[in-house]
Amino acid sequence: MSSSLTSCTAPEQETQRYPDKFVNSDPALKAPDNVFEIIKAYFTAEQLLNEESDVVYRLGHSSVIMKLDGKLVMADPVFSERASPVQFLGPKRFHDTPISLEALPDIDVVVISHDHYDHLDKHSVKTLASKVGMFLVPLKVGQVMRDWGVSAEKITELDWWESETVNGIAYTLTPTQHFSGRGLTDRDSTLWGSWVIKSSENNVYFSGDSGYFKGFKEIGDRFGPFDLTMIETGAYNTLWSHIHMFPEQSVQAHVDLKGKVMMPIHNSTFDLSMHDWDEPLEKSLRIATERGVTLVSPEIGQRLEVGEVLPVVNWWNNSLAD
Repeated sequence: MSSSLTSCTAPEQETQRYPDKFVNSDPALKAPDNVFEIIKAYFTAEQLLNEESDVVYRLGHSSVIMKLDGKLVMADPVFSERASPVQFLGPKRFHDTPISLEALPDIDVVVISHDHYDHLDKHSVKTLASKVGMFLVPLKVGQVMRDWGVSAEKITELDWWESETVNGIAYTLTPTQHFSGRGLTDRDSTLWGSWVIKSSENNVYFSGDSGYFKGFKEIGDRFGPFDLTMIETGAYNTLWSHIHMFPEQSVQAHVDLKGKVMMPIHNSTFDLSMHDWDEPLEKSLRIATERGVTLVSPEIGQRLEVGEVLPVVNWWNNSLAD
């Protein structure tokens, strides 16, 4: 596996450390059962291996698997029953994943946005480690994974605006407005971010978690336009509005990024806020329609070609009726 590393520093959104903690570009911003069965579109390892187009499949919450330039790429794989440090307490998933960890074929690259339990899942990472060629992660997240037994040779850590090219696909870690920490004593000790992923034919953006901030416009100016943006749309609340976006902000982030097609993520799997589980999808669809934004919302496990304008079917309403 050939790779090359290049880095560049933006004039406004530099990573800040004081001295062992990461902070957002605006340090003033501080972080503070609905159970149903989704109608799932299952897919197989053979289907993934036979894909010839650039495609995306949602696995649930923010987890996605992509086929780009013939390479398999995963983002924030979380397959555990709960997004929690323990599996007997904490937010429990509403549905199974459309493919199991064991059934997955070898994965070329896994990108991680940050170390929260609903994005960095210990069980999933340890199970996938032998199948993954390279993990691309924000600064200091690599040590967490090395402590879990993942080989150091399989981990590349990046700062904001740094890029790694693996098998011809360019991956750039870009800023978000968020925070990190897996316990009571490690707040902001690892970096967080989003991913710009550019294949030979398509340019995609994976948001990870973020509040709305001016960084989206800078990313759009530097790396856009994007054929597909996967934007956090869920788990929002006025109490933590600086670190998670409301649907209208998610749509605006897509516009700032110069996105062509928007796919809402960070919803429909774990109950992480006080809004109804289907509210992010309903609201983002309404707002996108009002603003002339092309939004797609495939079912969990449904095939989506990158850039495809997939008709939106309100599958979440069918789930409630079951």
